[in-house]
Parts: sequence; structure tokens; C-alpha cells
Amino acid sequence: MQVKDKVIVVTGGASGIGRALCERFAQEGAAAVVVADINQAGIDELVAQISDRSKALGVVTDVSQESDIQKLVALTKEKFGPIDLFCSNAGIFTAGDENVSNEAWQRIWDINVMAHIYASRALLPDMLERGEGYLLNTASAAGLLSQVGSAPYAVTKHAAIGFAEWLSITYGSRGIKVSVLCPQAVRTKMTENTGGGGVAGVDGMLEPEALAQTVIETLAEERFLCLPHPQVLTYMQRKTGDYDRWLGGMRKLQDRFADQYNRSGD
Repeated sequence: MQVKDKVIVVTGGASGIGRALCERFAQEGAAAVVVADINQAGIDELVAQISDRSKALGVVTDVSQESDIQKLVALTKEKFGPIDLFCSNAGIFTAGDENVSNEAWQRIWDINVMAHIYASRALLPDMLERGEGYLLNTASAAGLLSQVGSAPYAVTKHAAIGFAEWLSITYGSRGIKVSVLCPQAVRTKMTENTGGGGVAGVDGMLEPEALAQTVIETLAEERFLCLPHPQVLTYMQRKTGDYDRWLGGMRKLQDRFADQYNRSGD
């Protein structure tokens, strides 16, 4: 897919990865960019910034609420017509182990997993009828590997990738394209208090603009895995090649960063 002249929606679009994607899509000549976020001020600022390059619309959206995503999709279609690319990007990080509260587990599950499901429910009927449509779901390298210091993040990102795989398998032959974005550390508000990105930053902290370039390339080639940190593919191969050895290496990595997580109360 080339994003020029396409109608695109980005959740979590007012900051971080989502903001970089919105800016790049506008730069590439998208017909319309819809910025969905819970941050009204951030939405307004970004819409004003990109509206000279693409039609732009901001919609306050809580992705943990299915009704909000339904309204987002309906409003976009009413304003600009069919959605060509939906970037289900909003996500949160919750540190801790299995003892994280039930409420915190549910919140991260709703945002990191159910939001992708809600979006698919709202989008797929129209996309399948047209025989085309693209879903870009943001997960994390943690979903392909794991996340030292956060059971909720590791679990929900694995689930997000599992759902994206299922979508591709189930609807790929019916014109639906699916990509899953799996970065390591990216310089955003989520990582600003982790110094070099913590354990996810062992290969360096990536700027959001560099990630957006990888997304453009992935969409153009219509690849499933979008890997801004290409080393992740090697780590995946090591994991599947010798699972026990890989687990041993991850334990060593956990030990290396244990003090950092202990200091932060995780």
C-alpha cells in the first residue's frame, strides 16, 4: 500500500509513535488523517500542524470502550468515506509480576488487546464488502520475545500479535492486509523515565520518525512483521531455534536489569 490519497485513522495519535505516524502520513499525501486520542489538547495541536498537507480530523477516543471506536469509525466514514488504513496504535505499559491488581490487568488487557478486537469488529464488515482494507496493529518486540519486569505487558503484547496473525490467516485471501508493528525502545513518553529504554533499549533508543519510515516501507511491501529494530528477527530465530537456551539468556538479561526494576518499585 502507498499511503498517498488514502483515508487513514491512527489511535493514540496525539503523541509518541502515533504522532510520528500521523505526521508522516500527512507528509506522504494521505487524503485524510484522523487523529484519535484521549488527549484533546494534543489532538488539536497535531491537527492544526498537519492540516496544510492533508485533510485532518481529531476525535477524542478511549480505545478501551468499544462504543468510542464504533463512533470513531462511523465519524471517519461520514466525513471522508471508506477507511483504507486503520492504525490501532494506542497502548499502555504496566510494570510488575503476576501480583499486579486485577483492575490493572483488566485495564492493560482492554487497551493493548481488546482495542484491536473492537477496531476489527467495526471495520471488517465494510472492508470485506469492498474486498480491501489494511489493519496496522501496534504490538511490541515484547510480544515476539518477552518483557523483563512486566508480566502484563509481555502477556498482552503476545495476545495482540496472536490476534493479528489470526486476522491475516482468516481474511488475507479476502483482500484484508494486516501488519503488526513490533519495535523495541522508542523515544516516547512511555520510555522517557527509563534512561536508555531499559531492557528494551539494549539495541538503542529509536526516534519515532525513524520508526515511521519503517512503517512506510512495510506498508509498501505489505509485510506482516514491521520491525523498526531488525535485530528482533535474529532474536526470534534464536528463540525458536533453541528455546531453553533462549530462556537462559533472558534470565541473565533479567538479572542485569534487576536493580533498575527494584529501584522503580516494580
